[in-house]
Amino acid sequence: MLIAGALVGIVALAWSYVLWLAADMEMGGMDMTGFRMIPGGIGIMAPTSAPWGAMEFAFVFVMWAIMMIGMMAPSVAPMILMYARVGRQGKVDGKPLVATGWFAAGYLLAWTGFSLAATLVQWMVERAALLDSRMASASNVLGGIVLIAAGVYQWSPLKDACLAQCQSPLGFLMRHGGFRGDLPGCLLLGFRHGAYCVGCCWVLMALLFVGGVMNVLWIALLAMLVLLEKLTPFGRWVARGVGVACVAAGTRMLFFSPQ
Repeated sequence: MLIAGALVGIVALAWSYVLWLAADMEMGGMDMTGFRMIPGGIGIMAPTSAPWGAMEFAFVFVMWAIMMIGMMAPSVAPMILMYARVGRQGKVDGKPLVATGWFAAGYLLAWTGFSLAATLVQWMVERAALLDSRMASASNVLGGIVLIAAGVYQWSPLKDACLAQCQSPLGFLMRHGGFRGDLPGCLLLGFRHGAYCVGCCWVLMALLFVGGVMNVLWIALLAMLVLLEKLTPFGRWVARGVGVACVAAGTRMLFFSPQ
């Protein structure tokens, strides 16, 4: 109950932060032509042509990191709770609660690495003037390519392999040596599970560049898709259905939408 309560609190704080940033990005319908918003929650704007500074890079990185926590923590909750349960029932040496905390930290470390990569991608895409003021694709070509690539990946063997690791918490522990009580072992095992999760879901996160990085409804939809893929027995078919939809939407955007 303590771990479940902590997870609920972390998810609530993360989503509160995302909602705060999204509200700040709206700016009451102001004309943002020639400007971009810096996601700090305090109404900072910069000219579109201005290069990124260290402060903007830090704000964007924090935005991605906290958004990933809010989106991924619900789907990894069964894994974290299983880890704590195995440690407690096995009466292993050390403190299962502390070990579970380090396991969760290792998992989030993997998504922190993804957040850094996403920040670098956003920086490059903005330099190419391919994002609008809402951090969504300003190019049908870019949006269509991302959608089609995401759809193809959803059918790939790598996607299936990573998803299989995420769908069975107990199976994952059994395949990777079981519960670890030491700090390095907990971190490494959590990071390994996080790496599988990144391999499973990174393409869905890339779709944020199509629908809008700060589009709350789009964020919630993608988080729900992650839950369905990882926590339901028909998750693989959900992934493939999403893949078909992405390819169809990308094709329409590339060939049938005005540029």
